[in-house]
Amino acid sequence: MEVECIPFKKTGYFSNLICDYLDGKESLSPFYERPPQIDQFAEQISAKQNFPSSHREVLYLALKHQYRDIDVSEDTKVNISLLKEPSTYTVVTGHQLNLFTGPLYFLYKIISTINLTKELKLANPENNFVPIYWMATEDHDFDEINYFNFKGKKLQWNKNVSGAVGPLATDGLESILEAFSNEMGNSINATKLKEWFAKAYLEHDNLADATRFLANELFGEHGLVILDGNNTELKRLLVPFVKRDLLENASYNKVVETIDQLQILPGNYSIQVNPREINYFYLLDGVRERIVEQDGRFYVNDTKIEFSEEEILKELEHYPERFSPNVITRPLYQEVILPNLCYIGGGGELAYWLQLKAMFTEMKVPFPILLLRNSALVITGKQMEKLERMNISLSDIFLNQSSFINKKIREISNIDIDFTPQKKYLQEQFKDLYDLADKTDASFLGAVKAQEVKQLKGLDNLQGRLLKAQKRKLQDHVVRMTEIQNQLFPNKSLQERNLNFSELYLEYGERLIPHLMKALRPLSGEFSIVKMD
Repeated sequence: MEVECIPFKKTGYFSNLICDYLDGKESLSPFYERPPQIDQFAEQISAKQNFPSSHREVLYLALKHQYRDIDVSEDTKVNISLLKEPSTYTVVTGHQLNLFTGPLYFLYKIISTINLTKELKLANPENNFVPIYWMATEDHDFDEINYFNFKGKKLQWNKNVSGAVGPLATDGLESILEAFSNEMGNSINATKLKEWFAKAYLEHDNLADATRFLANELFGEHGLVILDGNNTELKRLLVPFVKRDLLENASYNKVVETIDQLQILPGNYSIQVNPREINYFYLLDGVRERIVEQDGRFYVNDTKIEFSEEEILKELEHYPERFSPNVITRPLYQEVILPNLCYIGGGGELAYWLQLKAMFTEMKVPFPILLLRNSALVITGKQMEKLERMNISLSDIFLNQSSFINKKIREISNIDIDFTPQKKYLQEQFKDLYDLADKTDASFLGAVKAQEVKQLKGLDNLQGRLLKAQKRKLQDHVVRMTEIQNQLFPNKSLQERNLNFSELYLEYGERLIPHLMKALRPLSGEFSIVKMD
């Protein structure tokens, strides 16, 4: 296995906001507390050292309950117990309950989290660090999670559902396993994948339990702790913050202020999420709908449920589990119940976290360090040989396909398809014509300019036609180039956003996760290209 890295910015797949954050652009410093650098974690530990011991006890008991039916590895068991200790801190990543883990980057998120805890332990041996995978069990976007891709096919779970996906019954997944099995064959690695799928989804009653089982099978031996925030006692710790949202719109006010500040920055940054006046859903019996306030009464959107102020506060006190954070307040919930130092997420996640610091300050909750998860492109030995034979660099394959083809055609063509010298020569000639017109009759300046534009455009057209002719002449080479790029970037997007881990596991088996853990360095700030044996 070999690893090469390129800066995230040079891949062309990350937003200006994320690239500027990684570069430490000064204008973004008000939107986070500390940059993701190893020497910053000592201060983050100090900021979180007063995390209440009572919260640790609630967390420990919740995890013990959630792991009651799981075959827990010794490392995970130790980590759960360590969470009671005041010298223990967490690193968190979160993800939806995608069918069979969904896109490949699910693995990269968790590997980044585990690897960072190892680095932190080396740098801070007096403390302990626990990797946490936060399951998004309260999410209700079933259409985003009900499928995974395998060898170019979409294996989809069709089911009519409503409410949060965590309690969703797993019935009806036998047909997915059958289709999956038919595509895989009967190798040792295929047999293992079938076993995992069957045990996760056919032997567990709901999606939360199935996902916990699968993540534990993949990463339990590395001490990963899997947390479901949909828990009454954990939610009880959030009650004071929910009250402020209901009565003061505290989250809304601070996030709106932040959005206004972001929008006047020169980076032309897109806003990832917009807050609502109340940033909680009501969660009950297959319903997860927004809470809205009107004229002093509180309504559950699209239902007949409504409360007075007194009634909803009583509901919150007695049934905190019925109040479900949205994308704005879920990060706050996480930091209230965990002794957390760092959140690891994708570019879109970090973009909305950067909108939240003022809200955290208002709520008097320490803001975590934000770290972009590892990203990787896995290349097989055969694919690497093809790239080398065609003299294609690893940076070339990240170009959009049109630019990729044009660049390589210019490189391999036996004629020069760059008319830049001719354009410069033409522009020099027109300078003389401008001088002549200015000295004789300035009214001809417009005509000279029009003629210059026309002739430069003509050269552009000629260059384009010549490039097309060369593409036809070198069609075989173009086909081979685009074929390898399409393999590595399915649907013209990053491999990690399309492939499911099962395709790589089918090829590499038990070596896959150890190789990836060795290859990915969470604080590198670079995109990894992993050349597998």
